Amino acid sequence: MKISVYDTYVPKEDKTVMHFDILVEEGTSEKNVYEYGKLYLDSKNLINNKLTTSECKFCHIEVAPEDVQNEICEKGFSIIEMENCE
Repeated sequence: MKISVYDTYVPKEDKTVMHFDILVEEGTSEKNVYEYGKLYLDSKNLINNKLTTSECKFCHIEVAPEDVQNEICEKGFSIIEMENCE
């Protein structure tokens, strides 16, 4: 499966910037990518953070490893936490 990677930076209340990648199946609409990103932010109790093209940008396409493919098939997306995601 080819996936699209969206590089995402979201400012937090403590002035740090949360950096994570949203991984989706190639061809997924940006609207759905933003919805998946908001679901992830909600799971981190960061409600009402905006997620637009300013915070979330398409980066590249790659072939996903099997575990990522399985997660995308199961819930539509996968997240790779990079910085300040605790």
